[in-house]
Amino acid sequence: MKRVGILGLILCLTVSVTACQAGPGETQPPQPAPPSSLAGAETEATAATAPSSAPAPATSPPAPATAPPVLSAQDQAQLDQELIAAAKANDVPLVQELLARGGSVNTKDAIQDSAFLYAGAEGFNEVLRLTLAAGADVTSTNRYGGTALIPASEHGHVETVQILIAAGVPVNHVNNLGWTAMQEAILLNNGGPRQQEVVRLLLEAGADPNIRDPEGRTALQNAERLGFAEIANLIRGRG
Repeated sequence: MKRVGILGLILCLTVSVTACQAGPGETQPPQPAPPSSLAGAETEATAATAPSSAPAPATSPPAPATAPPVLSAQDQAQLDQELIAAAKANDVPLVQELLARGGSVNTKDAIQDSAFLYAGAEGFNEVLRLTLAAGADVTSTNRYGGTALIPASEHGHVETVQILIAAGVPVNHVNNLGWTAMQEAILLNNGGPRQQEVVRLLLEAGADPNIRDPEGRTALQNAERLGFAEIANLIRGRG
């Protein structure tokens, strides 16, 4: 019996421990798969059953605004005349549309009005601002050789005068009649409150009241001659 026991022990040492522990006729339970194989199987199962989590394709950004198409000379001329007509009608939305299509604010019509010059002369301030933003030439002149500031001053368009001065329109320009904006504000209106404010704005912007008209009169002399005491006092106060 001792010899059998020793032999059995030796036999157990030569086979797997698990096999030795199993009794006759017993089968070994299945061994677990190595961790790496199990992880791979789980990954494949997850990939097969889980819904796709890939991000949705990004939407394309909006296309940048494109420049107006290049027009033929004839089409450009037509567009420019439409712009002048829209400015003369004080049609702000249409002016904006025509400018976006490439209308030129400096092109003039048969009587030398541009969209800019007409808007300034008539006090169409929204149109005027659009033309300035579109690159209007502030030194351009009308058929009388005057800047937009001269008729604006004549008509007493106070806000328009402010806009034009701020835009850099020359305040001492002399037109073909020999008048500055200040002279025209005095000679061609009634000397009322709006004219007084226009003269004040012009003086503050550096307008020279000593520039003489074709008759040799200064702005002060014309104000005194016409009985515009308030304007005369404004000019004297700047003397």
